[in-house]
Amino acid sequence: MEKLLLLGDEAIAQAAIDAGLSGIFGYPGTPSTEIPEYIQASKEAKEKGIRSNWACNEKTAMEAALGMSYAGKRAMFTCKHVGMNVAADPFMNSAITGVNGGLVYIAADDPSMHSSQNEQDSRFFGDWAMIPILEPSNQQEAYDMVHYAFELSEQFKLPVMIRITTRLAHSRSGVVIRRNAKEQNKVKLPENPKQYILLPVNARRQYNELLAKQEDMIKASTQKGFNQYFDAPDKKIGILACGLAYNYLMENFTQTKCQHPILKVVQYPMPKDMLKKLYEECDSILVLEEGQPLFEQQLQGILNKGKKVMGRLDGTIPRAGELSPAKVGKALGLQVSEGLPIPSLVAPRPPKLCEGCPHADTYRALNEAVADYSKGRIFSDIGCYTLGALPPYNAINTTVDMGASITMAKGAAEAGYQPTIAVIGDSTFTHSGMTGLLDCVVDNIPVTIIILDNSITAMTGSQKSSATGRIESICEGIGVEKEHIRVITPLKKFHEENVKVIQEEIAYQGVSVIIPRRECLVWLNKKRKEERQKQKKQE
Repeated sequence: MEKLLLLGDEAIAQAAIDAGLSGIFGYPGTPSTEIPEYIQASKEAKEKGIRSNWACNEKTAMEAALGMSYAGKRAMFTCKHVGMNVAADPFMNSAITGVNGGLVYIAADDPSMHSSQNEQDSRFFGDWAMIPILEPSNQQEAYDMVHYAFELSEQFKLPVMIRITTRLAHSRSGVVIRRNAKEQNKVKLPENPKQYILLPVNARRQYNELLAKQEDMIKASTQKGFNQYFDAPDKKIGILACGLAYNYLMENFTQTKCQHPILKVVQYPMPKDMLKKLYEECDSILVLEEGQPLFEQQLQGILNKGKKVMGRLDGTIPRAGELSPAKVGKALGLQVSEGLPIPSLVAPRPPKLCEGCPHADTYRALNEAVADYSKGRIFSDIGCYTLGALPPYNAINTTVDMGASITMAKGAAEAGYQPTIAVIGDSTFTHSGMTGLLDCVVDNIPVTIIILDNSITAMTGSQKSSATGRIESICEGIGVEKEHIRVITPLKKFHEENVKVIQEEIAYQGVSVIIPRRECLVWLNKKRKEERQKQKKQE
């Protein structure tokens, strides 16, 4: 046994290596990024030949993980919560196909939207698909649950979701790891050759098999030991604490013992017998869950027998934002310390583009190029270039989801609002912008698409971009006319020239692509440092 100080993400990654993982598939997105990165940097993982490259997007990543499971190997998929939207098609259908080798999906949610567009709760996906869900309350449980998840996956022949949140992913704790690592599975095809053929005749049968597994999954959630019932004398309130919420609850009782019964639930489906016991013994129920009121809503229906169910729905816990020990303490009527308010003299520091960022020069040129047009025609996307919405640029008008810049610009142009311009990053383009470009070409829509090429996936930590060295050929292959694929260098000395190119392509009544190309300075400096270190070693 060995104890390491690990982030929650790192605990999951190390556990996957120790549990016989053969491949991890994902697309970078905070707070999940460190899981594949840990494996990519692991000497042990390299020696074991664990596949760990980034995919173009979450859908392709999940499908590759499903393919590895089909071949009998253990596989893992990782994404942030909005990535689950991209992967929803294979996710829902993989619950019907089932799995061969163990398959674990990690969904990393971001309550309070620290670096996200919304606050959605991935447990809804798992509940909807009717697969087992694990929700660790600390880093040690995260490590242990990965081992258990692979076993559970192979036991039920189903994918298993592990749902984590930002605080667990990005905080450290001592984690006891297992050094008797499991060997990787051998290649072995499914016993049922039609398991993965979702023709209706097969899908209907396998859906009924999924339904039949539900009671056994509930038994597993009661018997394994991750879900626990802690009795206590004060039955006025019974507390249902889900996942990380259990930690927030316990932080209110570091010096004393909680006097209310607690049902700690970190494995779903919900353990019915434990839940029934809590309800029957207590006068009211306080539901603590990080994220949206998924199980509070279910309990309102299941336990609608006159007792009060409290939580986010009735305002006992604030509906929006992360949980915290203080919010939990207030819900229990405890005196809590929240610290002093931030003094008014402390000025807020909004994020901004790095000094010398190539996107800044592109936005300056773009603003000048469209100065004679009315506002509201620049459709942007997800990436560090989204900061172009802030001063001093104020250059973009939309940011909705990955790839939406091109298709929204297309829709606005078809509505008669012209010219329209889409701004998208190189990595986002290969993630989900290519199909939108094809729609524009097929319908011959007058739209100008600016693909900001800084040669890296910059916002999430400088991961390699699938687009590097391929953008022009992709655009030409999709059908954009070669003479309207323009590459510019976003530097101040080329400002006038760049403004002219943008104006020319805006005036063109067809699909045009402009590629401002210059390496991200942060990545460039990092690369130069690595090259210097490499050169010193050689000397």
